Amino acid sequence: MIIRRLSAFVLLATLAACATVPRQPTPLQVNGPVEVQILAINDFHGNLEPPQLTVPAASGAVPAGGAAYLASALKARRTANSVTVAAGDLIGASPISSALFLDEPTIMALGEAGLELAAVGNHEFDKGSAELKRIQHGGCAKFTNRIPCAIEPFAGARFTYLAANVVAADGQTLFPGTAIKQVGGVKIGFIGMTLKETATLVSPGGVAGLTFADEADTANAAVPALRKAGANAIVLLIHQGGSISGVYYDRGCAGLAGGILPILAKLDRSISLVVSGHSHNAYICRVPITGGGERLLTSAGKYGAMVTDIRLRFDRGVLVGDTADFVIVQGEPIDGPRLKAPLVAGFPIFPADPAVAAIVERYRAAAAPLANRAIGKLSGSVSKGEINEESAAAELISDGQYFVARVADKGRADFALMNNGGARTDLNPEADGTVRYGQIFAMQPFANNLVTKSYSGAEVKAVLEQQFASGADNEARANLMAPSANFAFAFDRSRPVGQRIVAMTLDGKPLDPTRTYRVTINNFLASGGDNFTALSVGRDATDGGLDLDATEAYLATNPVAPRLGRIKDLTPKGWVAPKR
Repeated sequence: MIIRRLSAFVLLATLAACATVPRQPTPLQVNGPVEVQILAINDFHGNLEPPQLTVPAASGAVPAGGAAYLASALKARRTANSVTVAAGDLIGASPISSALFLDEPTIMALGEAGLELAAVGNHEFDKGSAELKRIQHGGCAKFTNRIPCAIEPFAGARFTYLAANVVAADGQTLFPGTAIKQVGGVKIGFIGMTLKETATLVSPGGVAGLTFADEADTANAAVPALRKAGANAIVLLIHQGGSISGVYYDRGCAGLAGGILPILAKLDRSISLVVSGHSHNAYICRVPITGGGERLLTSAGKYGAMVTDIRLRFDRGVLVGDTADFVIVQGEPIDGPRLKAPLVAGFPIFPADPAVAAIVERYRAAAAPLANRAIGKLSGSVSKGEINEESAAAELISDGQYFVARVADKGRADFALMNNGGARTDLNPEADGTVRYGQIFAMQPFANNLVTKSYSGAEVKAVLEQQFASGADNEARANLMAPSANFAFAFDRSRPVGQRIVAMTLDGKPLDPTRTYRVTINNFLASGGDNFTALSVGRDATDGGLDLDATEAYLATNPVAPRLGRIKDLTPKGWVAPKR
């Protein structure tokens, strides 16, 4: 049963008319105890092949992930009364074997693995809402610069995306907002949504006409209809999350923080379980509810390395308890290189699911010739770092953008800027310095176009000030830009809003606030993405081609890896950011 959320006007009208509507079903009254299982994942990001990561455990670092092993783990753990769900970012920012094919193989693999419901995440919108609708419903219509159905016809997702807080201009949600699953004689109501800041995390043009509503308000508004439809329990699938200061297997959840907490504080107490994502953290926490009681909050990390196995216990239709545990997805590789880490005793070793393994191999083989192509050499490794740190990987990308766009027909750029979050992985050349196409694709998977625009020096400063004060960006957790090698800036986070950038230099000379400069950025930033709304005012735009092509062209010159130092933090020692 799927329920589509109405616009606020229609919802109020519907509630006002409830007196004339026949009484809805009450929750099922089943005899005796029933246990319902919910298997949950989040932030898979198209990792069809085993990602190069381990999950820390008391007995060792467990190599984990890979779609074929994830499917095997889900099928092995699944009980008779089970629902498999996800909390967003299943696609987007994906490795080449999925991204090159518009994440179609990931959708196919997750459907084969038994996924039933998924909240949309911000990365589901990376290529726009029209492409996301194609991902849900299938077909070969072309909405991007990549070719759909390149290997085989695409039938769409076998699971249902939920988007309760994604509202189109006509007042309807992009996908259904809620669903009810009847398992084991009880009804479980599900609400699915992304974080309200999604529009600032993707290219604005791709979400034009969509509104991303407040998460708690939307969830709470959906509760009455689910209860009237007979839901014995309500679960929120939300692409927003938190972090803990301890390890994931410490159920004390020390230092729990993040964007999920203010949402939890406002949620209707009828929502008894929250399956979260976005932060790429793993945790199972019990969070107090105002007025008494507690609510279970879970997240399974990232890339399909773990699954959360949640059990809800009912007695005569009433939820009387819940538990949750992690399943680490440890398995041998299908083919090709894998992380050189020994298998760890004490954790299951899952075989590759044959049907999913066939999908993975089909698309891995199709991508291999391009992925394995050598494109140049780099003098050393570059790290992506954290979003609030100087990133050598993002600076390498910025250097490539300037290298291409400095010529007249590509923009006549004076310098380039790159958002830290756009560099998704470290880049580690082979022993002789060789870099292959698959590596830069993993580092830079979004297929943005370069745009060179004109800004005054004062406007450039306004852009850089937004690193510390725009949307979710603040002085405590800045969203740093990565400049090309000929540009540098310094900041002091202790200064007032609008005065934190204390120096900007181009080729060693101070930027003139009245002079016009040509700045190369990607089209995501050019339209105000990542809260850099000041970039949207630029003038005289020139297209510079695909950003990945620029990185490839630059690496063909065998450059020296960037060294940190283009950004100077002059914040006084001992300064403490104000609490928010």
